[in-house]
Amino acid sequence: MRQMTLGKTGITVPQNAFGALPIQRVTDEEAVKLLRRAYEGGMRFFDTARAYSDSEHTVGLAFSGMREKVYIASKTMAKTPEDFWKDLETTLRELQTDYLDIYQFHCVDQCWRPGDGSGMYECMLQAKEEGKIRHIGVSAHKIGVARELAESGLYETLQYPFSYLAGESEKELVEICRRNEVGFICMKGLAGGLIRNSEAAMAFILQYEALPIWGVQRESELEEFLAFMDREPELTDELQKVIAADREELAGNFCRSCGYCMPCPEGIIINQCARMSLMVRRAPSAAWTNAYWQAEMKKIENCRHCGKCMEHCPYELNTPELLQKNYEDYKKILSGEIRPEGNWKPV
Repeated sequence: MRQMTLGKTGITVPQNAFGALPIQRVTDEEAVKLLRRAYEGGMRFFDTARAYSDSEHTVGLAFSGMREKVYIASKTMAKTPEDFWKDLETTLRELQTDYLDIYQFHCVDQCWRPGDGSGMYECMLQAKEEGKIRHIGVSAHKIGVARELAESGLYETLQYPFSYLAGESEKELVEICRRNEVGFICMKGLAGGLIRNSEAAMAFILQYEALPIWGVQRESELEEFLAFMDREPELTDELQKVIAADREELAGNFCRSCGYCMPCPEGIIINQCARMSLMVRRAPSAAWTNAYWQAEMKKIENCRHCGKCMEHCPYELNTPELLQKNYEDYKKILSGEIRPEGNWKPV
């Protein structure tokens, strides 16, 4: 596996890294096992966040006593200096470390700048001066904000969703980062689970100066990506056909399952219900039609079209419209009018 350097940071690691969001869904023991296996398999960069419940805690457990052997990045969703320092101290304690390699403003909707009156960027500078962080980074979901961040000269890394479903604006963003020596960290390389071919996903990203952080919660998933340490996938004609087919089906207005639209006033699990028909088709499971999910999908009937989800959607989707479309498809699935591929039938 080739090595890459994240912009001006000097951080050089294999172009194959670990995103620690999904490990909050498993036990400490399972998470530590996954993290250590990732290290043994050659991964050296691990990304987590204060918002990922106990993810920082398990990363800290996994790498206690070997901190200098890995690079750890975390994030804060703080909007005030007081919350910034509170988050940073908690993060360092949970990770059992006295410094972060990269500290990132998490899912920002603006470019924090020195002297903007918020004091937020000044917090980063002070934390860096005190040795608590080594590099200043940021994550975003809105392309316009991401471009401003990449061109600002203020951030050493930018984390943004990027997969083979990306459009020209996202590809241009990667190039802007390269020109400005901003390390590009690629999240959602599997489009929130909708991309099923890990080889195609990796082959596509290897064309760019981007560090993918794969979110995995099962050992079998991790092994797929660790296999690329010894054999980098090539973008063959066969894989290009896979990508073309997926782009035809998925590119455009689909829910990425980021969850920033929630909570819903009516209790709708938007980040699953707004993409249910895609999940049923691409990851068929009878569980999608059990009593629990039938009840959750029925909540869509109570949508008041208040618009709160649309206000918070970083992809500017018409979420109520997506919910209704998925609900109509879901009812057709239950009635048998729509049949997923494979040996599958509704509960």
